[in-house]
Amino acid sequence: MLKKVFVAPDPGRARLRWASRAVLGIGVAVVVCLLAGQSLAGAITGGLAALLALFTVADATVRGQALTTALLPVVGLPVLAGAAALHPYPLARDFAFLAVVGAGVYARRWGPRGHSLGVFAFMMFFAAQFLHATPGRLPELSAAVLLSVLGAAVVRFGLWCYERGLPPAPAAPAPPAGTGLARVTTRQAVQATAGAGFALLVGELVSGQRWYWAVGATWWVFVATASRGETLVRGFRRVLGTLLGICLGFLLAVPVHGAPVPTAVLLAVAVFGIFYSAPVSYTWMMLWVTVLAELLYGLLGVLTPGLLALRLGETAVGAVGAALAVLLVLPVTTHATTDAWIQRALRCVHACTAEAAARLAGSPTADPAPRVAELEQMLGRVRLSVAPLVHPLNPLPARKRRARQVLALLDDCAREIRGLVAVAADPEASHDVRLATACGRVEAAVEALTGGGATTTVAPAEPPASPALAHVHGLERALAALAEQLRAPAYGV
Repeated sequence: MLKKVFVAPDPGRARLRWASRAVLGIGVAVVVCLLAGQSLAGAITGGLAALLALFTVADATVRGQALTTALLPVVGLPVLAGAAALHPYPLARDFAFLAVVGAGVYARRWGPRGHSLGVFAFMMFFAAQFLHATPGRLPELSAAVLLSVLGAAVVRFGLWCYERGLPPAPAAPAPPAGTGLARVTTRQAVQATAGAGFALLVGELVSGQRWYWAVGATWWVFVATASRGETLVRGFRRVLGTLLGICLGFLLAVPVHGAPVPTAVLLAVAVFGIFYSAPVSYTWMMLWVTVLAELLYGLLGVLTPGLLALRLGETAVGAVGAALAVLLVLPVTTHATTDAWIQRALRCVHACTAEAAARLAGSPTADPAPRVAELEQMLGRVRLSVAPLVHPLNPLPARKRRARQVLALLDDCAREIRGLVAVAADPEASHDVRLATACGRVEAAVEALTGGGATTTVAPAEPPASPALAHVHGLERALAALAEQLRAPAYGV
């Protein structure tokens, strides 16, 4: 876990810049709120809104990111107003919260924008419970949200828009398609609502004041998962990260007793830790989220060891709610999800090969580079889907070994594709007459793997006559080995 954060590669220092900009953006938002005469509750609400604006908005282009950021208050403020209006009516409030949970997860079908707006809506309802918002406080809290989103946008799109001038980031691959309950996002909306209902009921039995922590834990366990295996692993990591964060909080948050200056410094450290660790370790991210929450409770003057123990208990309730939901309500198996992503990755392999071969044959319009970027996205999604199978706590070693072999072979395919594309980019590269035949064999192998037909791929015997042909032969060997693994019995959870 330590290695993931401190040794993980950071190409172009992207994580470092992202985390540093987050500290600056959230700091500007909070300062703007305080200068506008906001109370501590208003500043906390504004800081949360800025954090969400900088963390969740992930459209492929800067223009798309700006549009999504502008839409956040449009979606969030009505939810905040509804939560404040329902504060005196617990039953209606609970049903409304569950409706927001279901709608927020369902919105993921509309891609990164739907995901961002769904998260923001949920967190506005959550923040209303955290701060015990009433209708009388709504004008102040609404102003804080508007000021903070604006401040974060000025930093992100004005002062430090390091994405401007860079090629658009590849869009995150959409979940596998389907209709009705066959669609992953629909199933997850039902699951999340059921899990949140369990967490709400049990959470209120544990604490009538902090029950919303359990609902929040269920919600965040469902974010960025697509199968029951992924959800179970994420729930475990959330509880572990919370436990570690509580231990760290005893060393950092409790001793400062909410003193403004040291708390502000530690808050900046926690924000940096959240953003810097999020892309590589959910456990580490949860550690810093927990420290951040402890520091905020310290500012509010309610931080005690008993409160920290209660947070751990409510987090465990939320994780159990998510686990029961994915196991019992319209389950989506890891095998089914992983197989869908592998097939999409293999189709990208075929498309990359075809584009590179056409480029080597002299086609002026062939461009394999976008296909390679798409392949990298698909392989990242495959790794996320397979993560439960290669987790250290997986009790099935045979399935774990097979999952690792599948990942290694897909990485081999990607490496050969990158080499082939690099050769094709060379204007001096010559076209080998055997290249078309080899690419045809790759096409047939991929069609067999993705169509369920018999796979006849064999490792080529003849030595390659060119670098391009060498990469295609390497790709054929990887596909032949991959076919053997994928023909074995299901390895999913």
